[in-house]
Amino acid sequence: MTTATTPLLRPTLVDRVVTRTWLSDIALVVAGTALVAVLAQVAIPLWPVPVTGQTLAVLLVGASLGAARGAASLALYAVLGGLGLPIYSDASGGWSVLLGPTGGYIIGFIVSAALVGWAAERAWDRGWYKPIITFIGGSLVVFAIGLPWLAVSLGQLGLPNDLQSVLVAGFYPFIIGGLIKAAIAAALLPALWAAAERSQQK
Repeated sequence: MTTATTPLLRPTLVDRVVTRTWLSDIALVVAGTALVAVLAQVAIPLWPVPVTGQTLAVLLVGASLGAARGAASLALYAVLGGLGLPIYSDASGGWSVLLGPTGGYIIGFIVSAALVGWAAERAWDRGWYKPIITFIGGSLVVFAIGLPWLAVSLGQLGLPNDLQSVLVAGFYPFIIGGLIKAAIAAALLPALWAAAERSQQK
């Protein structure tokens, strides 16, 4: 029974254009994984953490698929890459990558997709300011998990892992790019919603 205090969950973007079945859910989860894998190869090589298009893909997958399917898609990405498929940045794969300096970011992608998907199910992917808040929040979640992981990894490698060193290695170089990716996602989603709604009216 729905009460006045129960949030109304809205269909996600893909639910407006694809009839939801267990088969379509599986296909969409795999498609989301593929999108992240492709944009992972759009990269500016940096060490220990490269600049990639992954976060943009994560935001779009979470917003389009919703919390459960978005998180499943990024969990599949993490597992398949860990098993050795060359789908991480620079066509890399293996558990050594997942356990290395960038592993926390990959795990953070799962939480980010779930958070952005949760917000999208409550229509926070509509309008102009709500998507920006949602996508910046989703990007920050990745850093919240990735930076402590990076600090531990740098320490294990015998490298400086004080707060400033970690921020220089894994946060400062990504601020401008992260804002740009959040802005791109925030611009794309309302446009895609408008297109989906126009197609429904035909």
